Amino acid sequence: MEKLQTTIKESFTVSGTGLHTGGSVNMTFLPAPEDHGYKFQRIDLPDQPIVDALVDYVVDVSRGTTLEQNGARINTVEHVLAALAGLEIDNVLVQLDSSETPIMDGSSAPFVAKLKEVGIVDQTKEREYFEIPYNISYEEEERGVEMVAMPLDDYRLTVMIDYNSPVLGSQHASITNLNEFDSEISSCRTFCFLHELEMLVDNNLIKGGDLNNAIVIVDRVIEDGELDQLAKLFNKPRVEVKKEGILNNVELRFQNEPARHKLLDMIGDLALIGTPLKAQIMAARPGHAANVEFAKKIKKIIEKTKKEKERMKNVPQYDPNVEPIFNYQQIEKILPHTFPFLLVDKVLQIDDKSIVGVKNITGDQYFFQGHFQGEPLMPGVLQLEAMAQAGGVLVLHDKEFPSKWSTYFVKIENAKFKGKVVPGDSLIIKMELRAPIRRGLCLMHGEAFVGSKLVCEADMMAQIVENK
Repeated sequence: MEKLQTTIKESFTVSGTGLHTGGSVNMTFLPAPEDHGYKFQRIDLPDQPIVDALVDYVVDVSRGTTLEQNGARINTVEHVLAALAGLEIDNVLVQLDSSETPIMDGSSAPFVAKLKEVGIVDQTKEREYFEIPYNISYEEEERGVEMVAMPLDDYRLTVMIDYNSPVLGSQHASITNLNEFDSEISSCRTFCFLHELEMLVDNNLIKGGDLNNAIVIVDRVIEDGELDQLAKLFNKPRVEVKKEGILNNVELRFQNEPARHKLLDMIGDLALIGTPLKAQIMAARPGHAANVEFAKKIKKIIEKTKKEKERMKNVPQYDPNVEPIFNYQQIEKILPHTFPFLLVDKVLQIDDKSIVGVKNITGDQYFFQGHFQGEPLMPGVLQLEAMAQAGGVLVLHDKEFPSKWSTYFVKIENAKFKGKVVPGDSLIIKMELRAPIRRGLCLMHGEAFVGSKLVCEADMMAQIVENK
């Protein structure tokens, strides 16, 4: 059974501190209607601008993922988005009174706990997944990043990290279904190396950081005096290095907690695609920058696929078993054309504004004798003629004596030829009126297909003239 879109039962607020700003943040989650997706709103700014949680609006990935739209920035969105995507919640509005989401304990667990507490409700519209159709890869050779999305009727993720460090070497983490996110991934906290921590402090960043919301990995020999300085900086009675090579600020929740947190980040960043995926994702040495570029690549393929589906909706379908509205003999009575220049074999559909006709291309057509020797092709000018004849049927079929009338080209514009038409093809012709017929002038847009492939299109104007 198809899954329905979801939102939360009621609104709730969480409060905390921004990791880099150090300011207090109130963040309210509100239910949202179907097809709303994830959006952030800065209620502390004039006009309370909304920022769509889409990869199109990512402006910074240096210390987390930052979005900007409508003059508003939202920093460090990945943990919030991971909580929503990990619980398969589709539609939520998140309001903030600051530029940064609260860091909480450095994971998604506090958000997950509140989301589950208020409850998740089904909506009436089905969730639309994008099923990865083929392997989609992304690489950054200089950083050793490799990412691939593979076809799968589910959502599985595997991450490998390797920092070439004796303390934090190679680690792997994976989930085989998003049902595992809450128990296996959501509580995994962010991490940094001691030298990164010192750099951030020196640059007046992580004002909201303390040793309760990050795993600090010690990757060099340090003196007791430095530990005392760290203890004073973070208001701790004592700081020491454990045998695992981390500061004694926290206990690891999993042996491979850093790798699991990288997987959490990737779930949050890939949520910026804006469409839930069915895929197997494998990533080596990912980070926010790579996640965002990978998400952009997948989103482009999704948009291209959607455009192709929309285009296919407009491609007329030809079923030879369906009785035509007009057959060849009936068309001869409507148009002034006869063999060998009648280029419409039958009409499949017709209404006041459009017509669909067919020309079956056989190898004994007269024009193949010289076009071309050894490579028979239907001339483009005859494809246009076939389209014009179909348009002639459209404008003449409802006249009492159609044989008394003829249609003459006045203008052809924007003619494009996009594929070959060869013996054995069925040329499916679609003509649509672009404006009401006035003073006998009719403007049409024509398309010709072989199967689902558009091979020819043009804008045409013709004059309807009564024969003398």
